[in-house]
Amino acid sequence: MRKAVQFLIFCALVVVPIWVWRDPDLRALLPGRASGGDATVTVGSKAAEVSLHEAKRKKVGGEMPPVPVQIGVAESRDFSVYLNGLGNVQGLNTVSVRSRVEGQIVAVRFKEGQDVKAGDVLVEIDPKPFQAALNQALARRAQNVAQLDNARADLVRIEELIRTEVETPQKRDTQKALVDQLAATVQADEAAIEAAQVQLDYATVRSPIAGRTGLRQVDEGNVVRAGDQDPIVVVTQVTPVSVVFTLPEQHTQVVRRALEKGGVQVLSMGRDNRTQLAEGKLMVVDNQIDSTTGTIRMKADFPNEDRRLWPGQFVNVRVRAEVREKAVTVPATAVQRGPMGTYVFRIAEGETCEIAKVVTGPSEQGFTVIESGLVAGDRVVVDGHFRLQPGAKVRALGGEGGPKKGESPKTAAAPVPKAS
Repeated sequence: MRKAVQFLIFCALVVVPIWVWRDPDLRALLPGRASGGDATVTVGSKAAEVSLHEAKRKKVGGEMPPVPVQIGVAESRDFSVYLNGLGNVQGLNTVSVRSRVEGQIVAVRFKEGQDVKAGDVLVEIDPKPFQAALNQALARRAQNVAQLDNARADLVRIEELIRTEVETPQKRDTQKALVDQLAATVQADEAAIEAAQVQLDYATVRSPIAGRTGLRQVDEGNVVRAGDQDPIVVVTQVTPVSVVFTLPEQHTQVVRRALEKGGVQVLSMGRDNRTQLAEGKLMVVDNQIDSTTGTIRMKADFPNEDRRLWPGQFVNVRVRAEVREKAVTVPATAVQRGPMGTYVFRIAEGETCEIAKVVTGPSEQGFTVIESGLVAGDRVVVDGHFRLQPGAKVRALGGEGGPKKGESPKTAAAPVPKAS
Protein backbone atom coordinates (compact mmCIF):
# COMPACT_ATOMS: atom_id res chain seq x y z
CA MET A 1 0.00 0.00 0.00
CA ARG A 2 2.82 2.38 0.92
CA LYS A 3 4.63 1.67 -2.33
CA ALA A 4 1.49 2.37 -4.33
CA VAL A 5 1.08 5.77 -2.65
CA GLN A 6 4.71 6.62 -3.33
CA PHE A 7 4.25 5.66 -6.97
CA LEU A 8 1.21 7.92 -7.36
CA ILE A 9 3.06 10.85 -5.75
CA PHE A 10 5.98 10.26 -8.11
CA CYS A 11 3.67 10.32 -11.14
CA ALA A 12 1.97 13.53 -9.98
CA LEU A 13 5.21 15.38 -9.24
CA VAL A 14 7.50 14.10 -12.00
CA VAL A 15 5.77 12.29 -14.84
CA VAL A 16 2.87 14.71 -15.39
CA PRO A 17 5.08 17.89 -15.43
CA ILE A 18 7.41 16.25 -17.95
CA TRP A 19 4.46 15.28 -20.13
CA VAL A 20 3.05 18.82 -19.99
CA TRP A 21 6.47 20.31 -20.72
CA ARG A 22 6.92 18.22 -23.86
CA ASP A 23 3.51 19.13 -25.33
CA PRO A 24 3.67 22.65 -26.85
CA ASP A 25 -0.07 23.13 -26.67
CA LEU A 26 -0.17 22.27 -23.00
CA ARG A 27 2.98 24.28 -22.25
CA ALA A 28 1.34 27.35 -23.72
CA LEU A 29 -1.36 27.16 -21.08
CA LEU A 30 1.07 27.22 -18.12
CA PRO A 31 0.89 30.43 -16.01
CA GLY A 32 4.01 32.61 -15.73
CA ARG A 33 5.38 31.60 -19.14
CA ALA A 34 7.74 34.27 -20.43
CA SER A 35 7.75 35.42 -24.03
CA GLY A 36 11.18 34.07 -24.61
CA GLY A 37 11.14 30.89 -22.67
CA ASP A 38 9.20 28.38 -20.65
CA ALA A 39 8.59 28.81 -16.95
CA THR A 40 9.10 25.91 -14.59
CA VAL A 41 5.96 24.97 -12.66
CA THR A 42 4.79 22.08 -10.58
CA VAL A 43 1.50 20.75 -11.92
CA GLY A 44 -0.78 18.55 -9.80
CA SER A 45 -3.05 15.88 -11.17
CA LYS A 46 -6.12 18.16 -11.04
CA ALA A 47 -4.34 21.00 -12.83
CA ALA A 48 -3.11 18.60 -15.47
CA GLU A 49 -6.64 17.34 -16.03
CA VAL A 50 -7.93 20.91 -16.49
CA SER A 51 -5.05 21.72 -18.86
CA LEU A 52 -5.79 18.63 -20.96
CA HIS A 53 -9.44 19.65 -21.10
CA GLU A 54 -8.50 23.17 -22.29
CA ALA A 55 -6.05 21.76 -24.80
CA LYS A 56 -8.75 19.64 -26.38
CA ARG A 57 -10.92 22.71 -26.68
CA LYS A 58 -8.17 24.56 -28.54
CA LYS A 59 -7.68 21.65 -30.92
CA VAL A 60 -11.35 21.80 -32.06
CA GLY A 61 -11.33 25.51 -32.75
CA GLY A 62 -11.65 27.12 -29.33
CA GLU A 63 -14.91 25.57 -28.09
CA MET A 64 -16.14 22.22 -26.84
CA PRO A 65 -17.97 20.03 -29.37
CA PRO A 66 -21.64 19.22 -28.65
CA VAL A 67 -22.02 16.51 -26.04
CA PRO A 68 -24.06 13.52 -27.29
CA VAL A 69 -26.97 12.87 -24.92
CA GLN A 70 -30.35 11.20 -24.84
CA ILE A 71 -33.24 13.57 -24.36
CA GLY A 72 -36.67 13.11 -22.84
CA VAL A 73 -39.66 15.42 -22.44
CA ALA A 74 -41.53 16.25 -19.24
CA GLU A 75 -45.11 15.08 -19.70
CA SER A 76 -48.39 15.62 -17.89
CA ARG A 77 -50.27 12.40 -17.17
CA ASP A 78 -52.36 10.61 -14.55
CA PHE A 79 -49.81 8.98 -12.27
CA SER A 80 -50.71 5.98 -10.09
CA VAL A 81 -48.95 5.79 -6.73
CA TYR A 82 -48.42 2.24 -5.47
CA LEU A 83 -47.44 0.89 -2.05
CA ASN A 84 -45.41 -2.32 -1.91
CA GLY A 85 -45.82 -5.16 0.56
CA LEU A 86 -45.29 -8.90 1.00
CA GLY A 87 -48.26 -11.26 1.18
CA ASN A 88 -49.30 -14.87 1.43
CA VAL A 89 -51.97 -16.53 -0.73
CA GLN A 90 -54.79 -18.22 1.17
CA GLY A 91 -57.75 -20.21 -0.05
CA LEU A 92 -60.97 -18.29 0.35
CA ASN A 93 -62.33 -21.38 2.17
CA THR A 94 -60.35 -24.35 3.48
CA VAL A 95 -62.00 -27.41 5.06
CA SER A 96 -60.34 -30.36 6.77
CA VAL A 97 -62.74 -33.23 6.02
CA ARG A 98 -63.12 -35.66 8.94
CA SER A 99 -65.49 -38.50 9.67
CA ARG A 100 -68.39 -37.76 12.03
CA VAL A 101 -69.04 -41.43 12.82
CA GLU A 102 -66.92 -44.46 13.61
CA GLY A 103 -66.56 -47.12 10.97
CA GLN A 104 -64.43 -48.72 8.30
CA ILE A 105 -63.83 -46.96 4.99
CA VAL A 106 -65.21 -49.16 2.23
CA ALA A 107 -64.73 -46.83 -0.75
CA VAL A 108 -62.78 -43.69 -1.69
CA ARG A 109 -64.65 -41.73 -4.37
CA PHE A 110 -62.14 -38.97 -5.17
CA LYS A 111 -58.67 -38.60 -6.65
CA GLU A 112 -55.92 -36.51 -5.16
CA GLY A 113 -55.85 -33.06 -6.76
CA GLN A 114 -59.37 -33.41 -8.14
CA ASP A 115 -61.77 -30.49 -8.43
CA VAL A 116 -64.94 -31.27 -6.50
CA LYS A 117 -68.26 -29.52 -6.04
CA ALA A 118 -70.17 -29.01 -2.82
CA GLY A 119 -71.99 -32.25 -2.04
CA ASP A 120 -69.75 -34.57 -4.06
CA VAL A 121 -69.09 -37.93 -2.35
CA LEU A 122 -65.54 -38.26 -1.08
CA VAL A 123 -65.57 -41.37 1.12
CA GLU A 124 -68.05 -44.10 2.01
CA ILE A 125 -67.99 -45.71 5.46
CA ASP A 126 -69.54 -49.11 6.08
CA PRO A 127 -73.27 -48.25 6.47
CA LYS A 128 -74.51 -51.62 7.82
CA PRO A 129 -74.42 -50.76 11.56
CA PHE A 130 -76.20 -47.45 10.94
CA GLN A 131 -78.80 -49.04 8.68
CA ALA A 132 -79.52 -51.65 11.37
CA ALA A 133 -79.94 -48.93 13.99
CA LEU A 134 -82.37 -47.13 11.70
CA ASN A 135 -84.40 -50.31 11.17
CA GLN A 136 -84.63 -50.85 14.92
CA ALA A 137 -85.90 -47.33 15.43
CA LEU A 138 -88.50 -47.82 12.73
CA ALA A 139 -89.66 -51.08 14.34
CA ARG A 140 -89.99 -49.50 17.79
CA ARG A 141 -92.04 -46.68 16.32
CA ALA A 142 -94.36 -49.13 14.55
CA GLN A 143 -94.84 -51.06 17.80
CA ASN A 144 -95.63 -47.95 19.81
CA VAL A 145 -97.95 -46.61 17.11
CA ALA A 146 -99.97 -49.84 17.30
CA GLN A 147 -100.23 -49.55 21.09
CA LEU A 148 -101.27 -45.90 20.76
CA ASP A 149 -104.04 -46.79 18.29
CA ASN A 150 -105.35 -49.50 20.65
CA ALA A 151 -105.30 -47.13 23.63
CA ARG A 152 -107.23 -44.48 21.70
CA ALA A 153 -109.86 -47.08 20.71
CA ASP A 154 -110.23 -48.15 24.39
CA LEU A 155 -110.65 -44.50 25.36
CA VAL A 156 -113.51 -44.13 22.90
CA ARG A 157 -115.26 -47.24 24.30
CA ILE A 158 -114.83 -46.00 27.87
CA GLU A 159 -116.40 -42.67 26.92
CA GLU A 160 -119.47 -44.52 25.62
CA LEU A 161 -119.74 -46.65 28.81
CA ILE A 162 -119.54 -43.57 31.00
CA ARG A 163 -122.59 -42.12 29.24
CA THR A 164 -124.52 -45.32 30.18
CA GLU A 165 -123.04 -45.14 33.71
CA VAL A 166 -121.30 -48.47 33.33
CA GLU A 167 -117.78 -47.05 33.81
CA THR A 168 -116.56 -44.37 36.19
CA PRO A 169 -114.80 -41.13 35.20
CA GLN A 170 -111.65 -42.41 36.93
CA LYS A 171 -111.35 -45.16 34.38
CA ARG A 172 -111.60 -42.58 31.58
CA ASP A 173 -108.88 -40.38 33.10
CA THR A 174 -106.53 -43.34 33.48
CA GLN A 175 -107.04 -44.37 29.87
CA LYS A 176 -106.52 -40.82 28.65
CA ALA A 177 -103.18 -40.61 30.49
CA LEU A 178 -102.14 -43.88 28.85
CA VAL A 179 -102.96 -42.42 25.41
CA ASP A 180 -100.84 -39.32 26.11
CA GLN A 181 -97.96 -41.49 27.34
CA LEU A 182 -97.99 -43.62 24.19
CA ALA A 183 -98.20 -40.51 21.97
CA ALA A 184 -95.07 -39.14 23.64
CA THR A 185 -93.36 -42.48 23.11
CA VAL A 186 -94.15 -42.32 19.40
CA GLN A 187 -92.63 -38.83 19.22
CA ALA A 188 -89.48 -40.13 20.89
CA ASP A 189 -89.38 -42.94 18.34
CA GLU A 190 -89.58 -40.42 15.51
CA ALA A 191 -86.66 -38.47 16.99
CA ALA A 192 -84.68 -41.71 17.28
CA ILE A 193 -85.41 -42.46 13.62
CA GLU A 194 -84.13 -39.01 12.61
CA ALA A 195 -80.96 -39.53 14.67
CA ALA A 196 -80.38 -42.96 13.11
CA GLN A 197 -80.94 -41.46 9.65
CA VAL A 198 -78.39 -38.74 10.37
CA GLN A 199 -75.83 -41.31 11.43
CA LEU A 200 -76.50 -43.26 8.27
CA ASP A 201 -76.05 -40.11 6.18
CA TYR A 202 -72.77 -39.40 7.94
CA ALA A 203 -71.50 -42.74 6.67
CA THR A 204 -71.28 -41.04 3.26
CA VAL A 205 -68.66 -38.28 3.60
CA ARG A 206 -69.34 -35.40 1.20
CA SER A 207 -67.39 -32.27 0.29
CA PRO A 208 -68.85 -29.28 2.14
CA ILE A 209 -67.45 -26.74 -0.36
CA ALA A 210 -66.41 -26.51 -3.98
CA GLY A 211 -62.64 -26.67 -4.30
CA ARG A 212 -59.63 -28.82 -4.97
CA THR A 213 -58.70 -31.89 -2.94
CA GLY A 214 -55.23 -32.31 -1.53
CA LEU A 215 -53.28 -35.43 -0.64
CA ARG A 216 -55.33 -38.28 0.87
CA GLN A 217 -54.44 -38.88 4.51
CA VAL A 218 -56.44 -42.10 5.09
CA ASP A 219 -56.66 -45.06 2.74
CA GLU A 220 -59.50 -47.46 2.06
CA GLY A 221 -59.93 -50.18 4.70
CA ASN A 222 -58.90 -48.03 7.67
CA VAL A 223 -61.24 -47.41 10.58
CA VAL A 224 -61.98 -43.75 11.21
CA ARG A 225 -63.54 -42.09 14.21
CA ALA A 226 -65.17 -38.77 14.90
CA GLY A 227 -62.34 -37.74 17.22
CA ASP A 228 -59.45 -38.38 14.83
CA GLN A 229 -56.96 -35.51 14.61
CA ASP A 230 -55.80 -36.24 11.07
CA PRO A 231 -58.37 -35.38 8.41
CA ILE A 232 -59.27 -37.70 5.58
CA VAL A 233 -58.45 -34.95 3.07
CA VAL A 234 -58.24 -31.15 2.92
CA VAL A 235 -60.41 -29.32 0.38
CA THR A 236 -59.29 -25.81 -0.54
CA GLN A 237 -61.16 -23.28 -2.63
CA VAL A 238 -58.70 -21.94 -5.22
CA THR A 239 -61.07 -19.77 -7.28
CA PRO A 240 -61.29 -17.17 -5.93
CA VAL A 241 -58.43 -16.78 -3.45
CA SER A 242 -57.38 -14.14 -0.97
CA VAL A 243 -53.98 -12.62 -0.22
CA VAL A 244 -53.13 -11.46 3.29
CA PHE A 245 -50.29 -8.93 3.31
CA THR A 246 -48.74 -6.25 5.50
CA LEU A 247 -47.87 -2.59 4.94
CA PRO A 248 -45.98 -0.15 7.18
CA GLU A 249 -48.25 1.55 9.67
CA GLN A 250 -47.65 5.03 8.21
CA HIS A 251 -49.63 4.01 5.10
CA THR A 252 -52.75 3.04 7.07
CA GLN A 253 -54.65 6.31 6.69
CA VAL A 254 -53.79 6.65 3.00
CA VAL A 255 -55.17 3.19 2.25
CA ARG A 256 -58.25 3.69 4.43
CA ARG A 257 -59.14 6.93 2.65
CA ALA A 258 -58.73 5.22 -0.72
CA LEU A 259 -60.91 2.31 0.44
CA GLU A 260 -63.65 4.68 1.59
CA LYS A 261 -63.73 6.35 -1.86
CA GLY A 262 -64.25 3.06 -3.67
CA GLY A 263 -62.50 -0.08 -4.83
CA VAL A 264 -58.74 -0.14 -4.27
CA GLN A 265 -56.77 -2.00 -6.92
CA VAL A 266 -54.26 -4.58 -5.68
CA LEU A 267 -51.69 -6.23 -7.95
CA SER A 268 -50.04 -9.53 -7.17
CA MET A 269 -46.49 -9.67 -8.53
CA GLY A 270 -43.97 -12.47 -8.98
CA ARG A 271 -40.66 -12.82 -7.18
CA ASP A 272 -38.96 -10.51 -9.70
CA ASN A 273 -41.52 -7.79 -8.81
CA ARG A 274 -42.08 -7.25 -12.56
CA THR A 275 -44.34 -10.10 -13.65
CA GLN A 276 -47.98 -9.40 -12.80
CA LEU A 277 -49.73 -12.56 -11.66
CA ALA A 278 -53.22 -11.30 -10.91
CA GLU A 279 -55.32 -8.23 -10.22
CA GLY A 280 -57.78 -7.99 -7.36
CA LYS A 281 -59.46 -5.64 -4.92
CA LEU A 282 -58.72 -4.70 -1.34
CA MET A 283 -61.41 -6.06 0.99
CA VAL A 284 -60.34 -5.54 4.60
CA VAL A 285 -57.95 -3.39 6.62
CA ASP A 286 -57.26 -4.97 10.00
CA ASN A 287 -58.67 -3.23 13.08
CA GLN A 288 -55.32 -2.89 14.84
CA ILE A 289 -51.64 -2.34 14.09
CA ASP A 290 -49.07 -4.93 15.15
CA SER A 291 -47.02 -3.01 17.72
CA THR A 292 -44.12 -5.48 17.55
CA THR A 293 -43.48 -4.99 13.82
CA GLY A 294 -45.09 -1.61 13.16
CA THR A 295 -47.17 -3.05 10.32
CA ILE A 296 -50.87 -3.51 9.61
CA ARG A 297 -52.47 -6.51 7.94
CA MET A 298 -54.77 -6.21 4.95
CA LYS A 299 -56.68 -8.69 2.82
CA ALA A 300 -57.44 -8.63 -0.90
CA ASP A 301 -59.52 -11.01 -3.01
CA PHE A 302 -58.48 -12.22 -6.47
CA PRO A 303 -60.71 -14.06 -9.00
CA ASN A 304 -57.77 -16.33 -9.89
CA GLU A 305 -59.57 -17.86 -12.85
CA ASP A 306 -56.26 -18.82 -14.47
CA ARG A 307 -55.00 -20.21 -11.12
CA ARG A 308 -51.69 -18.38 -11.22
CA LEU A 309 -52.01 -17.88 -7.48
CA TRP A 310 -51.79 -20.96 -5.27
CA PRO A 311 -52.62 -21.25 -1.56
CA GLY A 312 -49.50 -20.89 0.57
CA GLN A 313 -47.58 -18.97 -2.12
CA PHE A 314 -45.62 -15.85 -1.15
CA VAL A 315 -46.15 -12.92 -3.52
CA ASN A 316 -45.20 -9.27 -3.76
CA VAL A 317 -48.22 -7.01 -3.43
CA ARG A 318 -48.73 -3.54 -4.88
CA VAL A 319 -51.61 -1.42 -3.62
CA ARG A 320 -52.72 1.58 -5.68
CA ALA A 321 -53.07 4.15 -2.92
CA GLU A 322 -53.88 7.18 -5.06
CA VAL A 323 -53.92 8.60 -8.58
CA ARG A 324 -52.34 12.01 -9.15
CA GLU A 325 -54.09 13.68 -12.02
CA LYS A 326 -52.06 15.68 -14.57
CA ALA A 327 -48.80 15.18 -12.71
CA VAL A 328 -45.59 16.35 -14.43
CA THR A 329 -43.34 13.33 -14.90
CA VAL A 330 -39.89 12.74 -16.37
CA PRO A 331 -37.88 9.55 -16.92
CA ALA A 332 -36.34 8.59 -13.58
CA THR A 333 -32.82 8.59 -15.04
CA ALA A 334 -33.11 12.33 -15.73
CA VAL A 335 -33.09 13.17 -12.01
CA GLN A 336 -29.61 13.74 -10.57
CA ARG A 337 -28.53 14.29 -6.98
CA GLY A 338 -25.74 16.47 -5.68
CA PRO A 339 -24.77 18.87 -2.89
CA MET A 340 -27.46 21.28 -4.07
CA GLY A 341 -30.13 18.57 -3.86
CA THR A 342 -32.05 17.04 -6.76
CA TYR A 343 -31.76 18.62 -10.19
CA VAL A 344 -32.05 17.92 -13.91
CA PHE A 345 -30.21 19.18 -16.96
CA ARG A 346 -32.83 21.12 -18.92
CA ILE A 347 -32.32 21.90 -22.60
CA ALA A 348 -32.49 25.64 -23.18
CA GLU A 349 -32.54 27.70 -26.37
CA GLY A 350 -29.62 27.09 -28.68
CA GLU A 351 -29.40 23.44 -27.69
CA THR A 352 -27.48 24.29 -24.53
CA CYS A 353 -28.10 22.78 -21.12
CA GLU A 354 -28.81 24.40 -17.82
CA ILE A 355 -29.29 23.08 -14.29
CA ALA A 356 -32.87 23.16 -13.01
CA LYS A 357 -33.44 22.39 -9.35
CA VAL A 358 -36.50 20.18 -8.86
CA VAL A 359 -38.58 18.75 -6.04
CA THR A 360 -39.36 15.11 -6.75
CA GLY A 361 -42.32 12.97 -5.76
CA PRO A 362 -42.90 9.22 -6.00
CA SER A 363 -41.32 7.09 -8.74
CA GLU A 364 -43.04 4.29 -10.63
CA GLN A 365 -42.13 2.14 -13.64
CA GLY A 366 -39.23 4.31 -14.78
CA PHE A 367 -40.94 7.68 -14.24
CA THR A 368 -40.61 10.23 -11.42
CA VAL A 369 -43.14 12.89 -10.46
CA ILE A 370 -41.77 16.44 -10.45
CA GLU A 371 -43.52 18.49 -7.78
CA SER A 372 -41.85 21.76 -8.82
CA GLY A 373 -39.06 22.99 -11.07
CA LEU A 374 -40.35 21.80 -14.46
CA VAL A 375 -43.44 22.20 -16.59
CA ALA A 376 -44.93 19.86 -19.15
CA GLY A 377 -43.01 20.09 -22.42
CA ASP A 378 -39.58 20.88 -20.95
CA ARG A 379 -36.82 18.83 -22.51
CA VAL A 380 -34.35 17.18 -20.13
CA VAL A 381 -31.25 15.05 -20.46
CA VAL A 382 -31.98 11.40 -19.78
CA ASP A 383 -28.52 9.89 -20.36
CA GLY A 384 -25.02 11.33 -20.82
CA HIS A 385 -24.87 13.60 -17.76
CA PHE A 386 -21.24 12.86 -16.82
CA ARG A 387 -19.82 15.15 -19.55
CA LEU A 388 -22.25 18.02 -19.04
CA GLN A 389 -21.77 21.37 -17.43
CA PRO A 390 -24.00 24.46 -17.45
CA GLY A 391 -23.94 26.17 -20.84
CA ALA A 392 -22.53 23.17 -22.72
CA LYS A 393 -23.98 22.44 -26.13
CA VAL A 394 -25.68 19.09 -26.56
CA ARG A 395 -26.49 16.84 -29.49
CA ALA A 396 -29.40 14.42 -29.24
CA LEU A 397 -28.59 10.83 -30.05
CA GLY A 398 -30.75 9.30 -32.75
CA GLY A 399 -31.50 12.58 -34.44
CA GLU A 400 -30.07 16.07 -34.87
CA GLY A 401 -31.45 18.31 -32.17
CA GLY A 402 -33.53 15.57 -30.52
CA PRO A 403 -37.25 15.81 -29.82
CA LYS A 404 -38.54 19.32 -29.87
CA LYS A 405 -40.66 20.93 -27.19
CA GLY A 406 -44.09 19.37 -27.09
CA GLU A 407 -43.02 16.14 -28.84
CA SER A 408 -42.93 12.74 -27.15
CA PRO A 409 -39.46 11.60 -26.02
CA LYS A 410 -37.88 8.78 -27.94
CA THR A 411 -36.09 7.44 -24.92
CA ALA A 412 -38.98 7.43 -22.43
CA ALA A 413 -39.92 4.26 -20.62
CA ALA A 414 -43.31 2.60 -20.92
CA PRO A 415 -46.10 4.84 -19.52
CA VAL A 416 -47.59 4.12 -16.16
CA PRO A 417 -51.04 2.48 -16.43
CA LYS A 418 -53.78 4.97 -15.81
CA ALA A 419 -56.35 4.49 -13.12
CA SER A 420 -59.35 2.48 -14.18
